[in-house]
Amino acid sequence: MNAKTRFALAVAVLGLLMTGPFLLTVGILWVDLGAEERAGFLVAMDRWLPVGGLVTIMTLILGLQLLRALFQQYVHGLLRMAETLRLMLGANRNFRVAPEGPPEVRDLARAANDLAQQRNELLDDVEAQIRVAKATVEEEKNRLAALMSELALGVVVCNLDGRILLYNSRARLQFKALAQGPTSMSGGALIGLGRSIFSILERGQITHSLENIQQRLRKGSAEPTANFITATRGGALLRCQMAPVLRTGASGEAAGHSDGIPPAEQGGDDVRQAAPAQVEKVTVLPGDELQVTGYVLTIENITRNFEREAERDQALQSLTDGNRAALGNIRAAVETLLDSPEMEADFRERFMRVISDEASAMSSRLDATMNRFADSLKTRWPLEDVLAIDILSAAARRIENKLKLPIKHEEQDSNLWMRVDGFSLIQAITFLASRLQDHYEIRELRLRLAAEGKMVFVDLIWSGTTVSSETLYTWELEPMNVGSETSPLTLRDVVERHGGEIWYQREKAAHRAFFRIVLPAAATPDAPAVDQAQHLHSDSRPEYYDFDLFAARDAEGAGIDLDRKLSELAYSVFDTETTGLQPSQGDEIIQMGAVRIVNHRLLRQEIFDQLVDPGIPLKPEGIPIHGITEAMVNGQPRLDVVLPAFHEFCAETVLVAHNAAFDMRFFQLKEDSLGIKFTQPVLDTLLLSAVIHPNQESHKLELIAERLGINVIGRHTALGDAFVTGEVFLKMIPLLADMGIVTLRQALEAAQKTYFARIQY
Repeated sequence: MNAKTRFALAVAVLGLLMTGPFLLTVGILWVDLGAEERAGFLVAMDRWLPVGGLVTIMTLILGLQLLRALFQQYVHGLLRMAETLRLMLGANRNFRVAPEGPPEVRDLARAANDLAQQRNELLDDVEAQIRVAKATVEEEKNRLAALMSELALGVVVCNLDGRILLYNSRARLQFKALAQGPTSMSGGALIGLGRSIFSILERGQITHSLENIQQRLRKGSAEPTANFITATRGGALLRCQMAPVLRTGASGEAAGHSDGIPPAEQGGDDVRQAAPAQVEKVTVLPGDELQVTGYVLTIENITRNFEREAERDQALQSLTDGNRAALGNIRAAVETLLDSPEMEADFRERFMRVISDEASAMSSRLDATMNRFADSLKTRWPLEDVLAIDILSAAARRIENKLKLPIKHEEQDSNLWMRVDGFSLIQAITFLASRLQDHYEIRELRLRLAAEGKMVFVDLIWSGTTVSSETLYTWELEPMNVGSETSPLTLRDVVERHGGEIWYQREKAAHRAFFRIVLPAAATPDAPAVDQAQHLHSDSRPEYYDFDLFAARDAEGAGIDLDRKLSELAYSVFDTETTGLQPSQGDEIIQMGAVRIVNHRLLRQEIFDQLVDPGIPLKPEGIPIHGITEAMVNGQPRLDVVLPAFHEFCAETVLVAHNAAFDMRFFQLKEDSLGIKFTQPVLDTLLLSAVIHPNQESHKLELIAERLGINVIGRHTALGDAFVTGEVFLKMIPLLADMGIVTLRQALEAAQKTYFARIQY
């Protein structure tokens, strides 16, 4: 029974108590009166009843108005104060009670604010001490996150159910590039915290590799790893190495008992079983056992490497098959000529023509193969994109240190990139400098960078003595030996394997000469794209890991359990921007944005952000609100492509939105035409706000965020609203728990009892 119902009952009881004695007295007097007296009484009543009734009604109205005002000032005001105090105690401790209402309520509000301020000071002191205590742990976690994010290989860590609990940015980019179909639109939705690795890799291969690791652990292997090659559903080839995540537990109880991992004694084919073993860098004390709690996967995309190997094999096969017959014909012709020295001239000419024709065919075949597979044959030479100025600086330091030859730099473009093998190129520059010093006694060398089209020019300039072209040709064929350092490579090897050239040129006017090394340019690497999510909500470290998921036991794989705690579920918080507010009247979605919540964390890197071509004109009055123009949506995917991608992004999660009925109506209208249904539960922060704060006047997203102490950034974009809604929802979970609403079922039932649940679109 709410406060208003209780107040109405109290007024009714008070009215009965006030009118009851009067009516009882009148009844008693009526009984004692005689017939004539009753008649006189009725005549008097007829005369004064209208006046008395009017006075009574006016008095009643004034009394009710007075009682209503008292209710609003005291009862309702105190209820709002109670909600605010709960906010101060939980979600937003900086929130304060507004001193309003009668003097007594204002005094109470000021006293509550003073207590809240004292509490904040105590909490600040406690939090400061906690931060100091946790500083070392946070430093280690930040260091781990930084190291993981910078690794060149893709790394994914999973628990035994295959749920991803860590991945680095390299893995994210790899799987994003491999994604095809709807998944590719969602920004690499194949990978994410809490998602299953089995959506990417074959379950059987993972299981088999874990079994092999268990066998090696039982045998005391110092390297309990497994390697395998697998294909993704998009056809890409991945080379994977698996290493176990081990935990030591005391004998007598399974180390993995807390999260349901069977002990070693169970044996059998269960890949989760533990095995006692001595592993490198892990000390196993007597009575201890090692428990496999998960595994680390290092992943490398070898699709292109495999294709290159196939091309090289094809080139070799082409040369072998094509030239075998030609060599046979040449050998037969030569043997015939040797065995028949007295052969007639006509026959000898015929055999000589066979030899010439077959040799020409072999030469043509060799040239054609080299031209066809030139790029593939060069791929064994490791080339990387490097800044040209860095290579020249390193070469200058090497020349000055080894040859004691002064180096000066002429014009150099600091933004010029080359695709080279840096070490061999520095060797080549140093070799040329040493030859100039040894043979021509130059006293200074200048280095210059220039570019033209897709080529980069590295010039070695000196004054004085000129060098002949024949001398340069001789140097090109010499091993690049400098002092005591030897190299099997020649200058020509380095130039050819880079697909470049080297030539000698003179500047007669300046009395200078220079060697020019022509090398391939590389496209300037683009700056990493900044996700809108990161722009809206920056953080000091990546959010690609959550080790608490080690203890998770296939929460999502078994479906969404309505009786699970809200804090244990995974969520997809979403929002849409539309052409208008009438989905049933033809309005369409023009933007969709979503972010995932896993293990009570808002994962700002795991987002869905997509503009949609609605197929209808945008309404001019809506453009200033959402900022989306006709030019922005023209050419974007239609909803029949975007909605399936979003459906895959939010699979196995609870949907969360503000005023979710509006957004879900757009989805429902497309169910029949697209064959996609969103069957998972939906939580609405609008309804939940009405559950938590029933006495607040507004439940708009901005005002809810303000009450909960959340900074609103990026409003009226789908992704921006999704972020705000996600933060609001995370703040609501403990407030709901304080009200006894802990599970998903309880939250859904409480939301449906609110007034706003009646809204239909």
